[in-house]
Amino acid sequence: MKIRYFFIFFLLITSTFYAQVTFVINNLPENTPKNTSIYISGDFEGWTGGQVKYKLYQNKNTYSITLPKQINTINFKFTKGSWETVEADNEGTNIDNRTYTYSSKKDTIKISISNWIETSSKKSTAAKNVFILSEDFYIPQLDRRRKIWIYLPPKYDSSKKSYPVIYMHDGQNLFDIETSYAGEWEVDESLNEIFNENGNGFIVIGIDNGGEKRMDEYSPWKNNKYGGGEGDAYVEFITKNLKPHIDKNYRTLSNKENTAIIGSSMGGLISYYAGLKYSEIFGKVGVFSPSFWFSYESFDYAKTNGNLQNSKVFFLAGGKEGNNVILSEINQTAKDMNTVIDLLKNNGFKNNHLFSKIVPDGMHNEKLWRDNFKEAILWLFE
Repeated sequence: MKIRYFFIFFLLITSTFYAQVTFVINNLPENTPKNTSIYISGDFEGWTGGQVKYKLYQNKNTYSITLPKQINTINFKFTKGSWETVEADNEGTNIDNRTYTYSSKKDTIKISISNWIETSSKKSTAAKNVFILSEDFYIPQLDRRRKIWIYLPPKYDSSKKSYPVIYMHDGQNLFDIETSYAGEWEVDESLNEIFNENGNGFIVIGIDNGGEKRMDEYSPWKNNKYGGGEGDAYVEFITKNLKPHIDKNYRTLSNKENTAIIGSSMGGLISYYAGLKYSEIFGKVGVFSPSFWFSYESFDYAKTNGNLQNSKVFFLAGGKEGNNVILSEINQTAKDMNTVIDLLKNNGFKNNHLFSKIVPDGMHNEKLWRDNFKEAILWLFE
């Protein structure tokens, strides 16, 4: 019996030891300075753009880094230390997130980087009705400051109308390719299009993420490996400080039927939480590619807070959010999303107030969220 337990223990230890991946960059663009520092940044470390502990080791012209097993699939890119110097395609434009799915053994992935995006080469794509509300809006609950964007509907200044308001996370990626680190959502283009089609206008408040604090702020629950736990404070800031400021200074329809909160990945998780906890404030919720894996307490939260009768939630996931997914499979993001939807329904959430969409070829990136943003708005506010 002892031999058997020892054998099982040995398997667990060796499995953990081998469950790692080494990324080797052996081909760099000619415009890479000699001895430049290169970093890996992704969802496993909060999309910070470059942390010291994720700096690649350089050996002559080759760079490498070994990552122990993270979540099943990680999304990532390489930078020279910030999102102003992220990798790009041959033409110098943004590429989709790279993905890697862990196996139970050691793995080595060889990578070529085609180009780098330099700040000077990125031109702003923000529409004329997108503005910076504040470069350093104070968050008293966290004693931090944050850049806040605001999108106003066309003809706002010449109108006396009041408008619904949509609160969104990862403000860097919503309106402008110049500030994005993984492509932009084109929220301004989509909403301008809706306005031109049917005259319906919206105000959007984009809150920049906090870099290395992103995972902390976007989950009320803690993950022993990745942080979290500041989500309550972050959402309280939106409801108690930011929203009152917007309602006071802009012509808003401030009731829950006209207030939405939308985000993706970790932003999807915190939007889901905010929509359930503050259902009297957020009547419309967009939950895109939610990171329910971060804490399965999110399942329990659906059980205890799912009996909502007057809220609407639009759920979205891609069929290929993990790069090992084949047509006959459904990835973990979609599985977790469906589990939460079932829990909400079982606990009283009105069926016709839930919309669920899985895009078969969709991946965990801005393209998926950009392509489905307009549909989400039209359904939430129909």
